[in-house]
Amino acid sequence: MAVHRIAVIGGDGIGPEVIDQAIRAAEAAARKIDKAELIWNKLPWSTTYYKQHGRMLPDDGWDTLRQHDAILFGAVGDPSVPDKVTVHELLLPMRRRFDQYVNLRPAYLFAGVPCPLGGKKPGDIDMLVYRENTEGEYAPVGGHLYPGTAHEVAVQTGVFTRRGCERILRAAFEGARKRPRRKLTSITKSNAQVYGMGLWDEVFAAVRPDYPDVQSASLLVDAAAMDFVRKPEAFDVVVASNLFGDILTDLSAAVTGSIGLASSANINPTKQFPSMFEPVHGSAPDIAGKGIANPLAAVLSAALMLDHLGLGKTAAAVRQAVAGVLAAGTVKTPDLGGTNTTTEMGNAVVAAIGG
Repeated sequence: MAVHRIAVIGGDGIGPEVIDQAIRAAEAAARKIDKAELIWNKLPWSTTYYKQHGRMLPDDGWDTLRQHDAILFGAVGDPSVPDKVTVHELLLPMRRRFDQYVNLRPAYLFAGVPCPLGGKKPGDIDMLVYRENTEGEYAPVGGHLYPGTAHEVAVQTGVFTRRGCERILRAAFEGARKRPRRKLTSITKSNAQVYGMGLWDEVFAAVRPDYPDVQSASLLVDAAAMDFVRKPEAFDVVVASNLFGDILTDLSAAVTGSIGLASSANINPTKQFPSMFEPVHGSAPDIAGKGIANPLAAVLSAALMLDHLGLGKTAAAVRQAVAGVLAAGTVKTPDLGGTNTTTEMGNAVVAAIGG
């Protein structure tokens, strides 16, 4: 029997609530389909931990995470502590330290989920966004000069390397090869950001001849934002920088019905370090503790984790269960127009799996 060790960081807000349901679904499917054993190591790292210890994780925290096959992450962030502490001392360093340079974010319009755009049928929207995850606009390079004075200057530097651009572009092209449409769109803004995005475009032009079987094109980010709303069905695989990918995937979640369905994977393709899987929605402190958060983004993130662990049949069973529950429409959390609880939605998915 295959055994996989998974670190669990429920984190803040609704994170622990939705991650509990993701664990239940993954357990049920793994037990039934692949007969795999999933060993969960729940770690208490959160804003509460920070308030108690003055840091987001212990001194040996990174070594602890490194000993696992994957990380299942809920959310981090609380209004009582600045994001520059919670996000910049745990989430973003994890992506860089473990070289999780592929941020993978699917967006799919499920049957039973109302689409805010008219005339879209289930499956019409089916895109996969590859977001560069370790450099670009989120690189921690910059600072303040003359802070607190009328002459204060803030400098934030976007960092683009040829290596960083090439490896995310190649990952996206390889991903496009595995999809029926074999279509890729590279998102840029080199007409304004002539250096960083200029390099991105140069690398895109150098890489694309290696993939003649993939239909590829470049699109400015403002045009892409319009087309994500006007004609999202035109997109298949999308590859974008750290900031552009972040913004566009929030938009893709909105046009497919709810950010409560938006899953993501932070992948180190070499598997030298553990990859991390998390829902896109964040900690949502306004509904934390109310038991009404949609857990399906976390469940679908767990399915991405199962794929990464080599448990493809188990992952497919989880996704099939989610699709069945949504299509039936008898269990819906408030974001989907219903009144069911987080646990009731989790129960429905586990029941659909047959666990």
